[in-house]
Amino acid sequence: MRVPVLVEHAPSPSAPASPARRASPPSASGPRIAAVRCALPPHRYAQHELTGPIGDLCLSPGADRALLHRVHASAGVGTRHLALPIERYARLGDFGRSNDAWLETGLELGEEALSGALREAGLAPADVDLLVFASITGVAAPSLDARLAGRMGLRPDVKRIPLFGLGCVAGAAGLARVHDHLRGHPDDTAVLLTVELCSLTLQRGDSSRANLVAGALFGDGAAALVARGGNTDGGSSVGGSSVGGGGSSSSSSSSSSTVAPAAGPRVVATRSHLYPGTERLLGWEIGAAGFRVVIDAGVPDIVRGHFGRHLRAFLAEHELTVDDIGTWICHPGGPRILSAVSETLGLSEDALDCSRRSLAAVGNMSSVSVLHILEGIRARRAPEPGTWGLLLAMGPGFCSELVLLRW
Repeated sequence: MRVPVLVEHAPSPSAPASPARRASPPSASGPRIAAVRCALPPHRYAQHELTGPIGDLCLSPGADRALLHRVHASAGVGTRHLALPIERYARLGDFGRSNDAWLETGLELGEEALSGALREAGLAPADVDLLVFASITGVAAPSLDARLAGRMGLRPDVKRIPLFGLGCVAGAAGLARVHDHLRGHPDDTAVLLTVELCSLTLQRGDSSRANLVAGALFGDGAAALVARGGNTDGGSSVGGSSVGGGGSSSSSSSSSSTVAPAAGPRVVATRSHLYPGTERLLGWEIGAAGFRVVIDAGVPDIVRGHFGRHLRAFLAEHELTVDDIGTWICHPGGPRILSAVSETLGLSEDALDCSRRSLAAVGNMSSVSVLHILEGIRARRAPEPGTWGLLLAMGPGFCSELVLLRW
């Protein structure tokens, strides 16, 4: 394929030169990640158990299955969780039924992830001031987060930001937008909730390479991340009496336990980047059958050619280099993407092991994946205090998102 030539936008000759971007100094009281919790459907399959059924869904009887077997064998996936038992997918029929399944299962997994994250953080639903919700595998109005608000007991005045269209980058971008809010509202508690049921978007009767790759790579799940503003570190009443965001006295009296200072990393800075001329590399083609995946083989070349330069420039603004990053939380887009990131940054062989372990255990869960990786890091052993981490992802646009963390 022909890889797009990227042209960086420059100011016109008549425009005054823009001042160099200055990094804000890291704040000792910036937003901190208090909890991360994932929820996975109960239907778990080994990769080899799915190859045949997915071939039956996507290929015509008697079709050559050599490509199918190659992409399943090379995907780097050992096991995956699916929203439904595999035998039910042939009976979904149309986009309406698939979307109904997304809503039903998404509500269950979303509630499980959100309630688990709040419990881990020592908080109640009424403490949440902002709920950012991301999904690209289904649509609903009212959105899934609105339906969960009443179901879980969030305050009627909770601020909500439902996101659609960011795809795999939404886990990182959603955390970045949570950071933006908490920088301006340091008394608040914010939640990022992501729900991705990728298996429900698999196109039946579509033998294209992109659909076969998607059928080999993607898994289903949900994740919730709780972050707290810098003014909350000293502990607060769970009911919300000492956190801002407009909580009423009635909601404040709903709980009386005390929150211990969060032990997770702080979010220091974020950076978004769009790559011009790459809009057709990744995303959906939306038609009567629903979401038909677009995955261009040129994505790793964009990563090798441009991503490393932008990442290094971002770190340099904070007087850091790639060598200063001790923890890498990279979205596992697939083995070729992980290899491209590692090569362009000159990382050690084991730097992205957390991403590879996540890919092997649950597949690529789109926006959920970086939160799944972060949960695994927190569960095993937190990095040493004062060390740096970088959470990064790429998605439709084509775009990237970087989130600088410090433990």
